[in-house]
Amino acid sequence: MLQANGLTKAFGALAAVDHVDLEIPRGQLTSIIGPNGAGKSTLFNLISGAIPPDEGEIYFDGLPITGRPPYELLSKGIARSFQITNLFSGLTVTENLRLAAQAKIARRRFLSALDSLEGPHEVAAELLDRFELGHLAAEQACHLSHGDQRRLEIAVCMASRPKLLMLDEPTQGMAREETEMTDKLIRELVGLVTVLLVEHNIDLVMSISDKVVVMHQGRKIAEGTPEKVRNDPEVLDAYLGRVADHA
Repeated sequence: MLQANGLTKAFGALAAVDHVDLEIPRGQLTSIIGPNGAGKSTLFNLISGAIPPDEGEIYFDGLPITGRPPYELLSKGIARSFQITNLFSGLTVTENLRLAAQAKIARRRFLSALDSLEGPHEVAAELLDRFELGHLAAEQACHLSHGDQRRLEIAVCMASRPKLLMLDEPTQGMAREETEMTDKLIRELVGLVTVLLVEHNIDLVMSISDKVVVMHQGRKIAEGTPEKVRNDPEVLDAYLGRVADHA
């Protein structure tokens, strides 16, 4: 579905991403892991259009998207979440979902009264049910727990009916029960949408991923199935060994 060739991004003398090639298979879950400072978030931001690469090309469904801004990528089918929850805090759960769904409506009708548009109402109702947010429909987003806010943000991403869903550390700051709920939710989404995940929870990554990409000091040092990556000597030395030492 998505292919990146030779992606490079430097900040001053630091090569945050150093000539990285990446392929994201359609209908699967691909995870990017690595120690702090490995370049995961920068690579994620390059793919999502948040920042432009210094070098390299990105293709989505065979078409070039290098340097395209996030709003253009959303129209092509790429949606992303953020490490810091990005919601309209003063709007209710339902209103956040309706507004996200409205983004798919033809521009000439975008400023129509929302109550006159059936599509956003139907999408919001469907997502309230799928994400088990119905009992919170009338709550303002700012009053939700951290876990519920993260769940709502993923639902907002899905309101745009993406082909590729990019999740940036969706379990960050979650309690164990919330992490387990998010794990279950992501598993259910795979098949409906292709998923690219950046995540520090190694147990989650290894149990849920079809493919794992490992970054270290801006370079891709390994990729493959969770089992292959788990037994890669360079990965063990650069990352997984440290994780085990601190477990």
